[in-house]
Amino acid sequence: METEKYKKAKLKIASYCAYQERCQQEVRTKLYSYELYRDEVDELIAWLITENYVNEERFAITFAGGKFRIKKWGKFKITQALKQKAISDYCIKKAIQEIDLEDYLVTINELATKKLNEYSVRVSNEYHLKNKTAKYIISKGFEPDLVWEALKNVSY
Repeated sequence: METEKYKKAKLKIASYCAYQERCQQEVRTKLYSYELYRDEVDELIAWLITENYVNEERFAITFAGGKFRIKKWGKFKITQALKQKAISDYCIKKAIQEIDLEDYLVTINELATKKLNEYSVRVSNEYHLKNKTAKYIISKGFEPDLVWEALKNVSY
């Protein structure tokens, strides 16, 4: 028997999921904020999955693409963020594979050029300049070997 609270929660959560991609953990947290019981929450999540409102793989791919394109995050940082959202290793791997390698390398080069120019005003020693730039790019989740390779080839 569906209660009035359950029916309202179903409508609200469908709207919440239709607005933007959500992972199960976000949806579960939102459903508990509606003061539903665990079995009701599980039932609604199952319904959302069958109705394709929630799809972990689709969420992971969208999340990874957005963080890469907009925030210029590297694969390590994206992977960690997805793990914090309790996304499966399969979905994480799928999302990371969707990032185009050529775009990835171009992004590293763009970040390197931008930061080298920015830091060169304050740091005159080339070793310190490249080290500071590498630390910044690596902190954004990019692989150190790719970063150092880019720094060898970048002119500023």
